[in-house]
Amino acid sequence: MEHQPNNPLHGIRLDTILEQLVAHYGWKELGERITIRCFTHNPSIKSSLSFLRKTPWARERVKGLYLKMVRDTKKNL
Repeated sequence: MEHQPNNPLHGIRLDTILEQLVAHYGWKELGERITIRCFTHNPSIKSSLSFLRKTPWARERVKGLYLKMVRDTKKNL
């Protein structure tokens, strides 16, 4: 795997991103921040990953929220 210093998401799997977002925000707030049915109606990691892998626009929003969460966490340290 090549090193990509300008890509903050390099090497981070989608399931890891989703699990960290759920741990940080919880399903309720995650569904409010990104209004996707798989986050608001009977949410699970498995169903959300299935949807996100097939839906590029939703995946990009999740990645954007993850980057914001990481920046905010670093800022508060």
